[in-house]
Amino acid sequence: YVPKIYCRGPNPAPQREDMLAQHVLLGPMEWYLCGEDPAFGFPKLEQANKPSHLCGRVFKVGEPTYSCRDCAVDPTCVLCMECFLGSIHREHRYRMTTSGGGGFCDCGDTEAWKEGPYCQKHELNTSETAEEEVQLSEKSDTYYCMLFNDEVHTYEQVIYTLQKAVNCTQKEAIGFATTVDRDGRRSVRYGDFQYCDQAKSRNTSRQTKPLKVQVMHSSIVAHQSFGLKLLTWLGSVIGYSDGLRRILCQVGLQEGPDGENSSLVDKLMLYDSKLWKGARNVYHQLFMSSLLMDLKYKKLFAIRFARNYRQLQRDYMEDDHERAVSVAALSVQLFTVPTLARMLITEENLMTTIIKTFMDHLRHRDIQGRFQFERYTALQAFKFRRVQSLILDLKYVLISKPTEWSDDLRRKFLEGFDAFLELLKCMQGMDPITRQVGQHIEMEPEWEAAFTLQMKLTLVISMMQDWCALDEKVLIEAYKKCLTVLMQCHSGFTDGEQPIVLSMCGHSVETIRYCVSQEKVSIHLPVSRLLAGMNSWKIFQETKNEHPLRCLVLCAQVHAGMWRRNGFSLVNQIYYYHNVKCRREMFDKDIVMLQTGVSMMDPNHFLMIMLSRFELYQIFSSPDYVYFMSTGERFSPGIGQVNATDEIKREIIHQLSIRPMAHSELVKALPEDENRETGMESVIEEVACFKKPGLTGRGLYELKPECAKNFNLYFYHFSRAEQSKAEEAQRKLKRQNREDTALPPPALPPFCPLFASLVNILQSDVMLCIMGTILQWAVEHNGYAWSESMLQRVWAFYLNYCLYKAERKRKAEIARLRREKIMAQMSEMQRHFINENKELFQQTLEESGRESTFPVISDAKLTALGPEQTRVAEPRQVVMCILCQEEQEVKVDSRAMVLAAFIQRSTVLSKNRNKITPDPEKYDPLFMHPDLSCGTHTGSCGHIMHAHCWQRYFDAVQAKEQRRQQRLRVHTSYDVENGEFLCPLCECLSNTVIPLLPPPRVLFNRSQVKALQLLRNEDCASKSEEICIFVCGNVIIFMEGTKHLGSATMENPYSESIKEMLTTFGTATYKVGLKVHPNEEDPRVPIMCWGSCAYTIQTIGTDLLIWLLYRRFSEFSLVPNEKNGNLPCILDIDMFHLLVSLVLSFPAIHCQDFSGVSLGTGDLHLFHLVTMAHIVQILLTSSTGNQVPQETQLIEQLNQYLTGAANKISSGWHLWRNLKVGIMPFLRCSALFFHYLNGVPAPSEIQVNGANQFEHLCSYLSLPNNLTCLFQENSEILNTYARESNKLIDLPDDYSCLINQASNFSCPKSGGDKSRAPTLCLVCGTMLCSQSYCCQTELEGEDVGACTAHTYTCGSGVGIFLRVRECQVLFLAGKTKGCFYPPPYLDDYGETDQGLRRGNPLHLCKERFKKIQKLWQQHSITEEIGHAQEANQTLVGIDWQHL
Repeated sequence: YVPKIYCRGPNPAPQREDMLAQHVLLGPMEWYLCGEDPAFGFPKLEQANKPSHLCGRVFKVGEPTYSCRDCAVDPTCVLCMECFLGSIHREHRYRMTTSGGGGFCDCGDTEAWKEGPYCQKHELNTSETAEEEVQLSEKSDTYYCMLFNDEVHTYEQVIYTLQKAVNCTQKEAIGFATTVDRDGRRSVRYGDFQYCDQAKSRNTSRQTKPLKVQVMHSSIVAHQSFGLKLLTWLGSVIGYSDGLRRILCQVGLQEGPDGENSSLVDKLMLYDSKLWKGARNVYHQLFMSSLLMDLKYKKLFAIRFARNYRQLQRDYMEDDHERAVSVAALSVQLFTVPTLARMLITEENLMTTIIKTFMDHLRHRDIQGRFQFERYTALQAFKFRRVQSLILDLKYVLISKPTEWSDDLRRKFLEGFDAFLELLKCMQGMDPITRQVGQHIEMEPEWEAAFTLQMKLTLVISMMQDWCALDEKVLIEAYKKCLTVLMQCHSGFTDGEQPIVLSMCGHSVETIRYCVSQEKVSIHLPVSRLLAGMNSWKIFQETKNEHPLRCLVLCAQVHAGMWRRNGFSLVNQIYYYHNVKCRREMFDKDIVMLQTGVSMMDPNHFLMIMLSRFELYQIFSSPDYVYFMSTGERFSPGIGQVNATDEIKREIIHQLSIRPMAHSELVKALPEDENRETGMESVIEEVACFKKPGLTGRGLYELKPECAKNFNLYFYHFSRAEQSKAEEAQRKLKRQNREDTALPPPALPPFCPLFASLVNILQSDVMLCIMGTILQWAVEHNGYAWSESMLQRVWAFYLNYCLYKAERKRKAEIARLRREKIMAQMSEMQRHFINENKELFQQTLEESGRESTFPVISDAKLTALGPEQTRVAEPRQVVMCILCQEEQEVKVDSRAMVLAAFIQRSTVLSKNRNKITPDPEKYDPLFMHPDLSCGTHTGSCGHIMHAHCWQRYFDAVQAKEQRRQQRLRVHTSYDVENGEFLCPLCECLSNTVIPLLPPPRVLFNRSQVKALQLLRNEDCASKSEEICIFVCGNVIIFMEGTKHLGSATMENPYSESIKEMLTTFGTATYKVGLKVHPNEEDPRVPIMCWGSCAYTIQTIGTDLLIWLLYRRFSEFSLVPNEKNGNLPCILDIDMFHLLVSLVLSFPAIHCQDFSGVSLGTGDLHLFHLVTMAHIVQILLTSSTGNQVPQETQLIEQLNQYLTGAANKISSGWHLWRNLKVGIMPFLRCSALFFHYLNGVPAPSEIQVNGANQFEHLCSYLSLPNNLTCLFQENSEILNTYARESNKLIDLPDDYSCLINQASNFSCPKSGGDKSRAPTLCLVCGTMLCSQSYCCQTELEGEDVGACTAHTYTCGSGVGIFLRVRECQVLFLAGKTKGCFYPPPYLDDYGETDQGLRRGNPLHLCKERFKKIQKLWQQHSITEEIGHAQEANQTLVGIDWQHL
């Protein structure tokens, strides 16, 4: 039956196939299982079901997971969101991350949690019975050419090869590639064998190896497809009954007739690497929902897994799939369970198995048997990356330490410890180096692989030491084994090391002749350091010290510049040797070894050996810092009488001594344990204060003043740069506090008894000899061998600091008293002088008070328009060109001055984003619809240039771009072909210039009639004047941000250069606003300029609170009138746009005299007319109740054209209040417009939101306070529906809600596949599948990603998105411009977490979100992108259009 149902054609039809399979194959099995109709049988089974107490939810890719830092046994113990919200861990310190897919929720697992293992939903349970069956087959002679997924080829390579091999279109190839990437395979041809084989033979790629392709019989493919369906069906069936689940586990683990590894589970595991991705995912999920949900079968499965471990890892090494889709990844589910891990160590010798498997894969050794990574090939490097996962498995096994030891556990652990020592033995002394003399090294040696191995093993070594420390028998045995291995290693290094006797100050010691600067030396000594970490000093030999000492000598010589010819590889090794990632098991352990040596040897002997190794024996000098560290570093538990808390406190104090640090910086600077914890949170409050962040930056920890006394300038973890910065910062702080700037070392804790003898080194004969020599050099006239740091160290430790301090304090006190005396004298002289010159001071104060007042009529009422318009004298104004630095006074006929400006289409005020854009060639922009679906916004940075200076600058930019075309071109932050350039001063993105003009109506008031008449005779008279009026508005609007209202200088609009600049600006507005080619003669040019003026003023408004009065009126209209033709109804016109157009076109159509009075009266009538129309609009949006008869009559007359009324408001007071609120935005915009048009200063009362702002606006605009007086036949009427300006969408306070939303989001084009990069549009709230081939669409002939395509429908090419998985805001403008911006989500430490790397809970910072909203409302997104791309050139190279 299977071949009759599945794979019947070239393209898969999953819905039809699944329906048939259910009807023909699975349905009968369900009847058989239930013994009745499954619709009744399964609910009965479910009713009797006792579900597992484990949650077992399998995580999808990107789903949020939570780990409790207080209660989780290890970091791999995680909860799903539902269980977390219902658990006690919600109130604890928790970590939030996104899943890579494949893991499952540990709720209900008592071994995973120290407390609170269950959420409210899950409780303990147990279970019962049922059964299942399979099917038959048939053959046909059709084949599939099947393409399989791999991790070698890129999308582009697969698409290119497919187009060539199977002659498909690019779109089909993208579809194939997407399915292959998602499911692991896809048939690309269907037909007879020859036809399919032909496609396979064409599969070649010039760059890489061929794609993985097989020709498969359709019958086989059919059975495979049904097999997957069957596994999925089994997963759903066992969900009904725990009995069915246990039967499936039993059958799956049952050995077959072939004996070992013949069970179904074994076969599936061992064939894992041969299966494709989709099949692996299905059976892994079945394992998780069955075997791992029952403790009995989990244990049996763990034993099978451990027995097959070596083979599974070998398969994984050969496999080219990621670990997440390999069965080897299930190790985390088994090895992290403490009881299972210890059972597997004891019964299956798991530790030894893992380490030996690891050793099997690192076969490259030198003659001494040490690992050799020299010249790794790409394939070897790939395998080395894969083999590191074995170290992770070893970490999982060791992460939970045993509380009780059985003899078997001791024996097997020590067996594993032997294997581990074998591994470390291969690392001891690897990558040896010899000092390069004469010429520089030719080729940098490979060093990274060895350090990668060291870093990965650091935590494992620490855990091994912790395990040994838990049992005395184990510790002693492990110590002996370690010592034996160390001796074996030493025996291999002694070539050419001759014995020698050293004598000094009456002491002599026998050692070996060895010179670090001439012999081979290695920085890798894990066996020596493991020994140092065991804290068991019963046996000691001098040779144990030898190699750690050589390491420290090497560091000192590198710092002294002796190894410069060895290149950067050695510098990098020394850096990592001291780095926080490695120092715990490298540098720190070497210091411990030296301290052990000093405490157990004669200090004179130790010092002589040290002098010999530092090659300073002959001149009795000092190896600077090593003594210091051997006596001063007592903050390791076991050496000094301190605990781990004291150690971490000291680290934090010294990090914060350099500068205040953010939480994340501190965490990076501190070593982590196996649970990724630093222990910082427990002590940070004691040593530091937290300073919250502002709108930018991040929260910082500052060192508490009382902790500064614990600062040690010679702290051994400081690098030289850090030491210098810390010294400078601490001295500066002491100067500010008027304290002595000396930095004495703090008091040290006492040594532990074992190390008590260490202090004897300070009074040894050799040490006194060294100190004496250094002090002698310091006083010699020609002393060359001493340095200031040597002297400082000698003084710091061995002189009486108290005498020094007392002397400094006495001098400081004398200086302070002297300063106070001088200040008192100066204060007395100043007071005496003021008393003598009282009159002069009074006069000065009065004059300055007079000058500070604003030179306008203070008492008179300010009116912006109409016959009563306030007349204002024009001040003399001078501006400076930013390019030539020449000043110019503004005169009527002088050269044009221009401002850099940027015009862009905008939907910031849009109330209808789904509106279809009309054909730009036929579109008439005369009337703007109130939904403001798309406007044209003009912005400027306000920097002024001469028109001819700007022209020269722009020509130079264009010429430079043309020259660049001949070289390799990359995107820049601006597009010269589209007329874009950067402001020469602030580098703000611009695409045109605005001429600088005075308020145009001021010219009329000076009776410039002749100029107007001349203008009227020109073809584009109205156009020029209207543009210039718009321009003058914009000039000061954009300077408003700098608080210089009305202070900008205007230029006469009638000179030739100004006409030319007006044309330039008008054409640019027309071109950008309509997205058409420039055409100066098009009559729509002035209309677009008026529209841009109105739209820009609307977006500015007071505090950006623009109310838009449009409310779903598409179904309403006024009385149709045949004479009106196609004119829009009153509800389809935005009144402020209409006002601007009418006022600006009025002078050009006025046929009577052109006196200022006539124009002013016309403006007033036009303004009253439009205000009345606006009130009618308000009326039509709602209705009122309980009105007086006159109100009712008018409302009824108008309401007969409405199909329904809004909420009724009965009170007349409410009517009037709502009318005022509704009309305020219109009045504000009108006040701004007439203020800039006529140059009348705005009274201060209307510049602040206050109770009387409405009355002041009416007065300024020559309106009656009672607006209904405009309708002569009516008194009080009207109610309004007011709506706030557009805002970005509301975001949840907790970021995990967004992650959860994104994890449930499926790609709309990939058949339910989860999106890899879900991205949220912050403007409209749409979730998009970004950065993927599946959702690419064609835009203007080019393939673009979902985000870029969305910007054109939602934001006219500009978009703001939140990349949910990365917690990152994305700004896009057009196809080539974009940048990333910090998200508005912060953790408790005031930091963002881009990439969710730290996992701290994130919460919305409303102030930062408001800042992003403000950038959007002010149309500053493009400008922000421009600045970001100029500052960071890597952003320019990103293909933003694919996002």
